Amino acid sequence: MIPRFFLVALLCLAALTSPGDEGFVALFNGKDLTDWDGDPALWKVEKGIITGTCTGPGTPPHNDFLIWRGGELKDFELRVTARVLGDNNSGIQYRSRSLPEVGPWAIAGYQSDIHPAIQHTGMTYEEKGRGIFGLNGQSIILDPEGQRWLESTREPVAVEVAEWNDYTIIARGNHLVHLVNGKMTSQLTDYDEKGRALKGLLAFQLHSGNANTVEIKSVELKVITDAEVKPFTEASIPDTATKTERPGTGNPQGLGKPSPSGKAK
Repeated sequence: MIPRFFLVALLCLAALTSPGDEGFVALFNGKDLTDWDGDPALWKVEKGIITGTCTGPGTPPHNDFLIWRGGELKDFELRVTARVLGDNNSGIQYRSRSLPEVGPWAIAGYQSDIHPAIQHTGMTYEEKGRGIFGLNGQSIILDPEGQRWLESTREPVAVEVAEWNDYTIIARGNHLVHLVNGKMTSQLTDYDEKGRALKGLLAFQLHSGNANTVEIKSVELKVITDAEVKPFTEASIPDTATKTERPGTGNPQGLGKPSPSGKAK
């Protein structure tokens, strides 16, 4: 007899890989928060759109998240259509983990930022972890000791986050790519085995501090089954790459003055 937990896992995988547009399945039904878990005082569905609202300092007291409870993500392509209204930012969490010691909807892990400051839009970042890896327009390699290497640069992708934009995340093994409206904003190859995550939770961030509203009208996922983790070799760091420090930020929330309760990145 096949164990019940294995049957459940098979059913979840089948649901995620059901035929759809190019293999994508919708994780949001357009009606309610089925399979999603968040503070009901902060998150709801209005007129077919997921809406998260921070009313200002203290509400929420720390960054809070709407978490997808349909399973963990490993290798995948994710497409999200979203916007942020108000002088603050949001983010798409993936391969993340819960932080129950902080709160029932607190999360740590990889994030693609939805940020009004161009350098942070679509950057590679780790919430409550190793911080910013690469800004918008940068490709970064993280070696086994956690040292950042700037592999290449390109023109940052300009985005007005208060408008509807399409955010894409492609995670294959330890290679992560972020795109906005089909244009690459950043990518990361993570050889830091102690720090990296190869699977975990999907969630959306509601940033504390300055009042803001996060709106999400589409979430689509395609599972990738042929990905491999790239091993670190002498050729993993190109001769043209340069060592770089962890980027900081003068915009921990939005473009203006951050509220006292906002947490810096």
